[in-house]
Amino acid sequence: MDRAKSIEALSVMFTAGVAAGTAVSAAASWAAPAMLLPLASVPFFLWPVLRRSKAGAPLFLLSFLLLGAFSALTALPYATGESFLESLALDSADSMRALIARIPFKAEVTSPLLTALFTGDKSGLAKETIDVFRQSGASHILALSGLHMGILYLIFSRLTLPLGYSPAAKWIRAVSVVAAAGWFTLMTGAGPSIVRAFLFILIGEICTLSGRRRKPSRILCLALLVQLILDPGVIRSLGFQLSYLAMAGIVLLYPVLEKWYPKGSSLNPLRKIWQMAAISISCQVFTGPLAWKVFGTFPRHFLLTNLMAIPLVTVLMWTAVFTVMLYGFGWCPEFMINAVDGLCRLLTWVLTVISS
Repeated sequence: MDRAKSIEALSVMFTAGVAAGTAVSAAASWAAPAMLLPLASVPFFLWPVLRRSKAGAPLFLLSFLLLGAFSALTALPYATGESFLESLALDSADSMRALIARIPFKAEVTSPLLTALFTGDKSGLAKETIDVFRQSGASHILALSGLHMGILYLIFSRLTLPLGYSPAAKWIRAVSVVAAAGWFTLMTGAGPSIVRAFLFILIGEICTLSGRRRKPSRILCLALLVQLILDPGVIRSLGFQLSYLAMAGIVLLYPVLEKWYPKGSSLNPLRKIWQMAAISISCQVFTGPLAWKVFGTFPRHFLLTNLMAIPLVTVLMWTAVFTVMLYGFGWCPEFMINAVDGLCRLLTWVLTVISS
């Protein structure tokens, strides 16, 4: 079996097995899991012999298909109790919400919106605001996802740049960034899409430290494999499905669309706009059919919404992170508070215009 494609192939087969096992779990008899495990184990024990035959690789892949089904059929729900680390992370989320609430923002929407962006708590948002995000096709901005983790990852990475580029500094920076991303994952309740984003960061940093090339398709498949091994039942989650479909679109379709733009300077602003549009189109092509099946609607203005809202959200989160940090330390210039207020107002105004 081609080593370069092994992770992708094993991930696809295991995922197919988990999906099949989940589909038949309600009707499967108690004996089904007991029969699947011995069948799945045979290729592993016979691998030294099978790898020399043409049937070796297909049988090895078949074993991962059966193991995936076995995992889905025997998956047990997680314990409902919180660990000490999870309890600390949730306390940090409460402290974050309280800190944001103390900042004297003038716009009524600012504190609830920042709370939603940084902790996932949308309870403070007015129904009218939530409707504006939904009608404009920007609901994904309020639902914590890889978008938020990606922006925070860039912020964490920039904050650790002063440590330098020595081998020791690279290790310290990587561990710090992964720890911060992991803490944010726990703070926000470790939803499927956030866990997926965290696994991307973890695998990417491991690749960097080990000198391996970051191949997007391999990172995607390895994250999928790890997440399903840890929790096969997560495959039922709509957030999990949409998150991986969106990333599959970016990995598979975006490189094709991006090349449609004529060659030229990478700093060309029109190229940047096309790249943002290509990412949006790639995500919608892969997630649109599932969203239509589940919700019965399709975000008609998704391209306009993403082209205008995503840059605003990026600038807003960068500005808000430093505003909250400085206010927490007891000193924050008023112009930064006003800037966050203005960005929140501008974002909601843009989405209101689009939704109407």
